[in-house]
Amino acid sequence: MGALVIRGIRNFNVENRAEREISKIKPSLAPRHPSTSNLLQEQISHYPEIKGEIARKDDKLLSFLKDVYVDSKDPVSSLQVKAAETCQEPKEFRLPKGHQFGMINMKSIPKGKISIVEALTLLNNHKLYPETWTAEKIVQEYQLEKKDVNSLLKYFVTFEVKIFTPEDKKAIQSK
Repeated sequence: MGALVIRGIRNFNVENRAEREISKIKPSLAPRHPSTSNLLQEQISHYPEIKGEIARKDDKLLSFLKDVYVDSKDPVSSLQVKAAETCQEPKEFRLPKGHQFGMINMKSIPKGKISIVEALTLLNNHKLYPETWTAEKIVQEYQLEKKDVNSLLKYFVTFEVKIFTPEDKKAIQSK
C-alpha cells in the first residue's frame, strides 16, 4: 500500500518538473585562475580572430564525432585466468602415508604437499628419533622441498604432555 502512495508522489507533476529542468540556463564555464585571465586577455587583444575561432563550431569535427562507435568488453579478471591455468596443468599426486585418524577418504595428495596427519607424524618422528629422521630423509620420504622441511623442523613443534608426579608437584611453588 505504501508503494502506491510513494509512486503517486514521485510521478506527481512530472512533465512540468522535467520541462523546468530542461529550460534552465545551462551551466557556464568554470572560472579561470586570475593569473591566466590576464594572459588570455593579452592574447585576445593581440589576435582578435582567436575569439571567433573559439566560439565557432566545426561541422566536420561534429560529423566525425557522430560517426564514433565504442564497443567495450569487460576484461577477464585475474582470478578467472589463474583458475583456468591451474585446471589445465596436470599435477603429480602421491598416496597418503598411513590411514590413521579416519583419513581414509583422502585419495591423493599433490607432490610437494603433506596432510596434517603426516605433518604431525614427521614432526613427532623427528623429535623422538632425530638421528634417523633427518631433513634429508623427510624430503625423500614425503617428496617435499628441502628448504620447506628445514623451516618446518625449525619453526614447528608437536604438542607435548608432561605428567607431573606428586613429588614434582611439591617442587613447583605456587605464586
